[in-house]
Amino acid sequence: MSDFLKRKFGLTDSGIRAVRRAALASFFVNAGYMALMLIAMYYGDNVLKGLVKPAWYYLLIIAVTLAVLYFIIDREYILTFNTTYKEARALRLEIADRLKELPLSYFSRHDLSDLAQTIMQDVTDIEHAMSHSIPRCIAYVFFLIVMAILLLISNPLLGIATLIPMVLGLALMFLSRKAQRRWTGKYFWKMRETTETFQEAIEMQREIKSCGFEKENYEAAAASLDAAERLRVRAELTQSMPILLSTAIMKLSIGCVVVVSAALLRADAVRLIYVIGFLLASMRLVDAVGAAEENFAEIFYLDARVKRINELRNTPVQTGRDVELGNFDIELKDVRFAYNEENRVIDGAGFLAKQGQVTAIVGPSGCGKSTILRLISRLYDYDDGSISIDGRDIREISTDALFDKVSFVFQDVILFNASVLDNIRMGRPDATDEEIRQAARMANCEDFILKLPEGYDTAIGENGSKLSGGERQRISIARALLKNAPILLLDEISASLDVENERKIQEALNRLIAGKTVIIVSHRLKSIEKADQIVVMNEGKVEATGSHTELLNRSPLYRRLIERSNLTEQFTY
Repeated sequence: MSDFLKRKFGLTDSGIRAVRRAALASFFVNAGYMALMLIAMYYGDNVLKGLVKPAWYYLLIIAVTLAVLYFIIDREYILTFNTTYKEARALRLEIADRLKELPLSYFSRHDLSDLAQTIMQDVTDIEHAMSHSIPRCIAYVFFLIVMAILLLISNPLLGIATLIPMVLGLALMFLSRKAQRRWTGKYFWKMRETTETFQEAIEMQREIKSCGFEKENYEAAAASLDAAERLRVRAELTQSMPILLSTAIMKLSIGCVVVVSAALLRADAVRLIYVIGFLLASMRLVDAVGAAEENFAEIFYLDARVKRINELRNTPVQTGRDVELGNFDIELKDVRFAYNEENRVIDGAGFLAKQGQVTAIVGPSGCGKSTILRLISRLYDYDDGSISIDGRDIREISTDALFDKVSFVFQDVILFNASVLDNIRMGRPDATDEEIRQAARMANCEDFILKLPEGYDTAIGENGSKLSGGERQRISIARALLKNAPILLLDEISASLDVENERKIQEALNRLIAGKTVIIVSHRLKSIEKADQIVVMNEGKVEATGSHTELLNRSPLYRRLIERSNLTEQFTY
């Protein structure tokens, strides 16, 4: 039962327990409403038999029943609504924890707006269904089974007359569930696509306006919205028509009971009080099952959302053990990797980066230099071959243990909408303010930080939007300097720096790299000429390794790269 609820509704373990309790409470609520009808039947039976008791007797029974019913309804409210909010919180936290464990490759293959919608809107939809539909549907199923048994025992013919229209109505509802799920699923994914269209339009406003694409962008967004609206109408019709037809069929239950009751009364085969009881029961069941159908429709609507959450749950995560590393030599052997099946980026690369040395990776654009850094830091897991640190395959090392030993500065800088101090502190959360300022000075950041309105306490906007590209890069470098990890990975750190700042960064790095394993990727070949080892890559393979002088003598590709670099530096507008 627990696995079924988790698979069908995407709930956490605590949510499943809450649904069970809420369903039980909802069952007793339905039983309580039926109890009031039984009291009415009991009174009517006494009247017909001439055995009417004092009024206070019936009033006392009604008062006790209402008191119990009030308590049950109150418990149902607490168990459905109050615990629902806790489940929404728990589900969002579970998804967030899962996202932390996923490899970076997952995020490169999925839209970020889709993930944001999963955490916010999809969980909100499940939250609503959990408070209004899921427990009540479970309760209605068991309540209908119990009532069916009681009705058939009381009078088989009237029981069959009551139940056949309801069974036919429910059958129609469930026979249409595949169509409902198909069209609500299409609408779900179309809305995802529309959200991504709008997010892209917002993020690309500068390019859209500068290239004069406002009209085309507007038309594309409008077309996406129109298509989504058409799908919404189709999905709602696909859900509403079966509900209307099913409800109409189930209302025939009352007519069937009247027809069968008339025949039985004419044959003196049933007492009038039973006829009244079955009429009351059929009316109550029509209302209950009709409400259940609307709840079932909402559950069908959840199908695509639950599948999305379960897909996150079932995505393989990176595994490994926490280990202590004594040596930080990094060795790559015949490493192969592809971002997708059609495009192999690394194809049999291998080299050794020794501790205490600087290893530079150079090569034409797109040859896999930055990808190598991502594989070493285990932001992606390679497909074949091996990457080892201290003789241990990094896939056997937990990401927490590995990240603790690695500082990296990548070409695409990511900063948070927080203060300068907090952004640098991410390198080492327990660092003091003075240590952070020292790292900023080493990265040549303090000259622009002190010019900010509140200095180190200035919030720098989403992804550092209040800073220039070079300033954001230097904040990222300061973060790596603060961490002071034994492995330092640098990807185009000078891409956004002027010559003077690049010189100062080089000086800071020279002080930092003592005893560390440093791997650097750079297009400015002048800056890596003194590296202990230079790895020349081409089309995902290592073409040659050696010092600058050695490679000039035996690597034609390296010579061409040097010549092009010199021509670039000599170019003037």
